[in-house]
Amino acid sequence: MKDAIVITVPSHPKFLSVVRAVTVTAVRLYEIDDTTAEEIKLAVDEACTNIIKHAYKGDTSGKIVLKYSAGREAFKVVIDDNGLKARPESIRGRSFDDVRPGGLGIHFIKRVFDIYKFDAKKKRGNRLTLIKYFEGKK
Repeated sequence: MKDAIVITVPSHPKFLSVVRAVTVTAVRLYEIDDTTAEEIKLAVDEACTNIIKHAYKGDTSGKIVLKYSAGREAFKVVIDDNGLKARPESIRGRSFDDVRPGGLGIHFIKRVFDIYKFDAKKKRGNRLTLIKYFEGKK
């Protein structure tokens, strides 16, 4: 995965539109179908929304760095922040039986991406790696 697109945005919800636009552009550069592109866009948006809400606790002065890349087998997004450290073992979406807005983003992210993992070695903040394998390349 040599070629990469890297953007840095403030941890403010108004910049999520930039994240969505760049995500779609990156996905299309790698010739991913429109349906999958839309799902990836929404999942990355959800991940960044969770960073703003949980890692930065709404503080709009933080930064979110996104790195998009692809190789022969997969499309990869690495998302970095310097917010509060996540506890991956405690991250889970709420029950589907609990019908109300919010709380389903993790389910969606895990459905869209084949790999969803936090880098435990990062000292400050979080690094989330999301990988989507191309059809038949898993």
